Amino acid sequence: MSNVLELKNIRKSFGEEVVLNNLSLVVPEHTATVLIGASGSGKSTLLRCVNLLETIDDGQIFLDDKEISDPLINVDEVRRKLGMVFQSFNLFPHKTVLENITLAPIKVQGKTQEEARVAALALLNRFDLADKADQYPDRLSGGQQQRVAIIRSLAVNPRLLLLDEITSALDPVLVNEVLSIVRDLKSDGMTMVLATHEMGFATQVADEVCFLESGNILERGSAVAVLQNPTNPKTQEFLKRVHQAGRL
Repeated sequence: MSNVLELKNIRKSFGEEVVLNNLSLVVPEHTATVLIGASGSGKSTLLRCVNLLETIDDGQIFLDDKEISDPLINVDEVRRKLGMVFQSFNLFPHKTVLENITLAPIKVQGKTQEEARVAALALLNRFDLADKADQYPDRLSGGQQQRVAIIRSLAVNPRLLLLDEITSALDPVLVNEVLSIVRDLKSDGMTMVLATHEMGFATQVADEVCFLESGNILERGSAVAVLQNPTNPKTQEFLKRVHQAGRL
């Protein structure tokens, strides 16, 4: 099995604050790596560095064995291979659902309008949103908007999907409808890295769980090992707090 993503000794600081501290990670093809940890532990920054939204201070990032952290890399070319979904949907409010989804395939991949439309409608149909194709985002529920955001990221057939706390802005009732898409993608063999506070969900989809604190991966392993039998005291304390908050 080949590795889609490899991070080697990544360092990232904002001023005096070290956010990622010599962090290394390997994500094999067709696997889901789940990042857990308190807010400020480095999860979102890690994802933003992979997507080249943030520049690393030191270390190397490889996508399919090609170094993408090289300053001379074509950023647009790299992003064609990545799908990124944020906590706050980030849909274009003045465009319909269909227009949101077809934008990147047309502008970035050079597909015709008809090719992009057919592919987008197929995705909307698959995820039970075909009837929303001509609606504007503000007419959708939060869960529907986030599902559209995921579909938009899938429209470019990404090599790697990055998901950053995609349920944190949602009403608890809507969380499962969004996570069900991710479960389907996992079944399809999509390679994913996702940050989440939903530990039950992490147990279902994770091939590897990484617990981050202060920009370090303090513990990593299978979902059972890390979430049910953690050995690091800080992992134990974090999971205890999550459990007390009723999220396990």
